[in-house]
Amino acid sequence: MNTIFSALIAPMQQTRVDVFEEIFLVFLGLGTLVGIVVVSYTLYNAYKYRDTGDAGDDEDLPSVGELPTGGKGGKKLFLSFGISAVIVISLVIWTYGMLLYVEDPGDGDTAQEEALEVEVTGDSFAWFFEYDNGIEPSNLRVPAGERVWLQVTSGDVWHTFGIPDQRVKADAIPGEYDETWFEADEPGQYDIKCYELCGEYHTQMTGTVEVMEPEEFDQWMDDQLTMTFTLEDENEERVTEGYEMTLEHQETDFERSYTADDFENGSIEINDIEQGGEYNVTITPTNDQFEPVEEEFDMTGPVDETYTIETGAAEDEGNESDGSDGNESDSETESESESGDGGEN
Repeated sequence: MNTIFSALIAPMQQTRVDVFEEIFLVFLGLGTLVGIVVVSYTLYNAYKYRDTGDAGDDEDLPSVGELPTGGKGGKKLFLSFGISAVIVISLVIWTYGMLLYVEDPGDGDTAQEEALEVEVTGDSFAWFFEYDNGIEPSNLRVPAGERVWLQVTSGDVWHTFGIPDQRVKADAIPGEYDETWFEADEPGQYDIKCYELCGEYHTQMTGTVEVMEPEEFDQWMDDQLTMTFTLEDENEERVTEGYEMTLEHQETDFERSYTADDFENGSIEINDIEQGGEYNVTITPTNDQFEPVEEEFDMTGPVDETYTIETGAAEDEGNESDGSDGNESDSETESESESGDGGEN
């Protein structure tokens, strides 16, 4: 039944705002019409049966307990009840179908998988957002005219996530996920509020939804998935040769290697990454000039890292090693000399 209602309503309605505005306008129109009819009929009867001062004979008046005669058998009463019942039942069925569409637009699993998905977590009187590619911005940003699915949960107590201008409201319960969606037609900023009394700073648990043009949103997302790495020595001078860098994702099979030629003046910008999350970066020398550098980072937005290459460390170790060999040779020479002197004596 859910699928049938969704199929009937989907061609007419596309957003949650459209659905609730349609329900509001229908009920407002019918309520206004019924109100006009009732008030008009009341005024009509008040005027028709007003006291004109011409009272009839007492013989024509019914006595106490006597049923009035000359009526039409209550046809008007039954007709009014019948029409009212049809209107009410129709409204219930239609409204139920509209609300089912809000719960499930009927796009199918494939359409939902292709849509933008964001996990929303309420915790410590703030809202946190994580996109399906691992990006975690401070505000929720979405493209205009595209459906967005939200997986709402909580990290501490019960909250209720709501975007009033988009008619969105979903419970945030620890350990559970409440799924909801919305589709904003107009770019702009919309308020996020908590609708569950959750503690001392409940009223401050707010946020912002920024609806962007699709092209602008795509550019913003590309910027969030940009990595910049810079290599410097102990003197903060750029290192331009003698190394290789390996970048790998900790949870996927993503792995890439870069040489010093891929860097420009000791710096490289990587802007074709598709997944955020935790990465490992390893910088190894090609000529044993320095010790390998191994670092890890969590990519939740643009990454700009500067790594210091201890180019003098390896040289110092080499010098120490050479010095030790020289001292050992001198010691051996002195020992041989002393042995020779002892033999002569």
